[in-house]
Amino acid sequence: MTKLTQQDAWAQLEAQTAKLPHMRELFEADPQRFDKMSLSACGLLLDYSKNRADEQTLTQLFELAKSAKLSDKIRAMFNGEIINNTEKRAVLHTALRAETDEVILVDGQNIVPEVKQTQAKMAKFVEAVTSGEWKGYTGKAITDIVSIGIGGSFLGPKIVTQALRPYWNPALKCHFVANVDATSLCEKLRLVDPETTLFVMSSKSFGTQETLTNTLSAKAWFLENGGTQADIAKHFVAVTSNVAKATEFGMDADNIFPMWDWVGGRYSLWSAIGLPIALLIGMDNFYQLLAGAKSMDKHFVEAPLEQNMPVIMGLFSLLYGNFYQAQSHVVLTYDHYLRGLPAYFQQLDMESNGKSVTLNGDSVDHATGPVIWGGEGTNGQHAYHQLLHQGTALIPADFILPLQSHNPLGEHHVQLASNCFGQTQALMQGRTFDEALAELDGSSLSQEEKALIAKHKVMDGNKPSNTLLMDKLTPETLGALIALYEHRTFVQGALWDINSFDQWGVELGKTLGNDVLARLQSDEEAKALDASSNALINLFRRGHI
Repeated sequence: MTKLTQQDAWAQLEAQTAKLPHMRELFEADPQRFDKMSLSACGLLLDYSKNRADEQTLTQLFELAKSAKLSDKIRAMFNGEIINNTEKRAVLHTALRAETDEVILVDGQNIVPEVKQTQAKMAKFVEAVTSGEWKGYTGKAITDIVSIGIGGSFLGPKIVTQALRPYWNPALKCHFVANVDATSLCEKLRLVDPETTLFVMSSKSFGTQETLTNTLSAKAWFLENGGTQADIAKHFVAVTSNVAKATEFGMDADNIFPMWDWVGGRYSLWSAIGLPIALLIGMDNFYQLLAGAKSMDKHFVEAPLEQNMPVIMGLFSLLYGNFYQAQSHVVLTYDHYLRGLPAYFQQLDMESNGKSVTLNGDSVDHATGPVIWGGEGTNGQHAYHQLLHQGTALIPADFILPLQSHNPLGEHHVQLASNCFGQTQALMQGRTFDEALAELDGSSLSQEEKALIAKHKVMDGNKPSNTLLMDKLTPETLGALIALYEHRTFVQGALWDINSFDQWGVELGKTLGNDVLARLQSDEEAKALDASSNALINLFRRGHI
């Protein structure tokens, strides 16, 4: 058994969750349940009252957190200790939103001045582009940004710029390319003019296969459409730690922005990886994004566990995965601008906590990272919500809604809110057989027919959900929301005693992919791999079935 499952609180939770009444009864027994189980911080309100928990459940969950020394682990991360033990790295994405006078040490050096220098460099660059001072090779101002990256170098900037569409500079458009499928790049290049396009390439090594291939193809397109090698510096910039390769490519050293080992890719949008964000929304709004995240950092470090939003959300995720065998978690955004957020949280959580050994290498004897999925309301209500309400799997849900819309129009927003709140109520409350039968009173159906249909309309309810509200979607509230999920992810990993900051499963796929690529490009028939892989490689090389 692992240390976690040996805790007294673990055994008590196992016993206590088995005898909890239905949430209907919990609400009926305590009219103050919402007041006791809701929390405001950093411009967000979390209603966690629609969870399978009473005061005793919460007490045991917090005891589990204390026995796992969660508070010490939180401080260790913020202090720059080497908590990524397999790669021997600090984990300091939080330093990217530090105040100027803070001191955060890595290898004895205060890293905050370097972070601030990079932000100042970003601000200067953003001002040059957005003011029109920065010109393309024919003297025209930049109108389009093509951001090339993959993983965290792609998804974070894409989702954040999409979410903050109301704050875009109207003179600029941004296009994101990640997939090595040529169609992705070609479709974007058809939309832009080489004279007025700026390419932002993000790769720590300047050698990530997909990113480098897309960048080289973009360069070839640029050179084939009027640009010269000497013009590259006016149209290509990089976020990388490999300055030599970037300058060899043709980029001006002044337009190469640094990356650091203590920032993981999926946590990097706050760094120069966020340059496309800053270009689209302006540096002042980018600073507000950082400020929102900083406020959540401060809350996470300072708030008691019992009043700590990321801790509470992380504990409930553990509760459902480890005590109710929930294998997935759905994120439902009731705001069109936030439609991409489930995919971002999917990467954040699943790449971090999809692990099967503890920090010291022992196999875990409990579930770890759930499958994260979701979409935007109200679309999902006419699709997969059926599974949430009447399926056999327990799927905890997060509902996210701004109270004010950027686009107020008639009754649209009040209808959106009514759907959001109605869904959380339906998941919690359900519908009994007697209630379903009563709804059929007055119909012309026979009693047998009524009984049959009523059975099909029964919903057990008792399905857990969190509701997250904000006044309005702004750079600051978005920053706080994303940092909330970052820290929620950390809480789970800290309790499970796993390393949330490496990704060896991703690395294996890259290694094998490179081996397969060599075989695909070889003149010899593939024979050395397994029968399936050999056959697929040979079929691809032949070009037809």
